[in-house]
Amino acid sequence: MDEMTYVPNELLSRLVGDRMYSVEFVLNDYVQLRFDGDREASGPATLNCYVWPAVDYDGRVWNEVDLGYADALRKLVPGTVMSTSEQTGAGIRIALDTGEIVLHPTVEEVYAEIASLTGFADEAWMVWRPGEDSFADLV
Repeated sequence: MDEMTYVPNELLSRLVGDRMYSVEFVLNDYVQLRFDGDREASGPATLNCYVWPAVDYDGRVWNEVDLGYADALRKLVPGTVMSTSEQTGAGIRIALDTGEIVLHPTVEEVYAEIASLTGFADEAWMVWRPGEDSFADLV
């Protein structure tokens, strides 16, 4: 999205009502979360997480270093997105009816980008980076 027209949660909130149907670990480097998304789009809505998201599942918060983390993340599928939020100091939150995904890394966990969201019919997309927009606190 153009920085001049950036509105926190505007694009992310398009996921509300969609089902997260896939969790894909890519070379143990990042994770892709796929959502039903816009039926008129050429592919699914995809959130690429370049830092490991925290997973709030079954009354516990799981981080990538925790034994069982991958299982907790996979157990969110299939979950329907109930709400999303994006805020400086809190990062990105996606609440599903099965649990919650939280992206708010420390500065040491980020190499270049935090996450990207693509897969909409109007070709809208977003890339979140430390020090920018909802991650302005990570400098």
